[in-house]
Amino acid sequence: MARTYLDFNATTPLRAEVRSAMVAAMDIVGNPSSVHAEGRAAKRLIERARAQVAAALGAEGADIVFTSGATEAAALACAGRGLVCAGVEHDAVSAWCEAVLPVSADGAVTVADPARTALQLANSETGVVQDLPEGLAVSDLTQAFGKLPIAFNWLGTQMGLVSAHKLGGPKGIGALVLRRGLDFEPRLRGGGQEMGRRAGTENLIGIAGFGAAAEAAAQDLADGVWDRVAELRNTLNQALSAHGFNTISVGNSARCLPNTLCLISPGWKGETQVMAMDLAGFAVSAGSACSSGKVRASRVLRAMGFDDGLAAQAIRVSLGPQTTEEEVLRFAEAWGRDYRRILARVA
Repeated sequence: MARTYLDFNATTPLRAEVRSAMVAAMDIVGNPSSVHAEGRAAKRLIERARAQVAAALGAEGADIVFTSGATEAAALACAGRGLVCAGVEHDAVSAWCEAVLPVSADGAVTVADPARTALQLANSETGVVQDLPEGLAVSDLTQAFGKLPIAFNWLGTQMGLVSAHKLGGPKGIGALVLRRGLDFEPRLRGGGQEMGRRAGTENLIGIAGFGAAAEAAAQDLADGVWDRVAELRNTLNQALSAHGFNTISVGNSARCLPNTLCLISPGWKGETQVMAMDLAGFAVSAGSACSSGKVRASRVLRAMGFDDGLAAQAIRVSLGPQTTEEEVLRFAEAWGRDYRRILARVA
């Protein structure tokens, strides 16, 4: 059976140019902290990647601190700072913040004190894009980076979090973006790597891949690739709606990522939808998550005001540059056929 991948918000296929950059980095033997020629070659590669990521983020002049991913970047940015957030934040952020900020029915977060707040730019489940207030302490840019034009220097946030594998890069590498001159207390101590912000020998191969991915993602935006993806998302939404079911398209009235559709299907649990679509050859995600073997309703949807029942009946379909119109129409057909069977069974 031919497989169709529609889970780009979870992770993305490795780009060809990223693979090439990583293979080339494998031949660089030096430690970036060494002063000999081999070490300097490794250091040049890291600084080139740092410049590539900064340029793609519109963060020239900011400090790009490479980490093991956005989760580590979130810990570096948020731990011990007494920050607040909303219930729609990713677990990597909400683990360090008090989730007390109100969320509207369309996913918008109300911020009272930006200097004490962590707020994502775009939500991974619903795709809802936030308006970031000036002076924001931390913003999770992970889902927006590569899909939306970003100018970190104009966002008004002090720190940003990004991850390579959301834009065609390798897993296990990300970055913390800091406004230049910002006071920062390192959590990992030892050597003086990453400007003294994050000790430990750098992941040279991952960093090379991250730089290549960031550069390619910026080119995609310039070429209008995500405009085409947005059209496909609308085509998918229309095709699903044409079935005439009583579904809810979450965040449909808000500004959203160009690739993300979160759909609640009353009477059909999210995890069951995921399994049915997997059997039909489509990879999608559920709005509900599993923790210690127990299925729980999406806290993102609960924060937006949906009850536990509806919050557990959501799936997320997230498209990518490789997605075709034929694929989204086949998905809509398969989803409608299986949903019709579910409703007939309970009628």
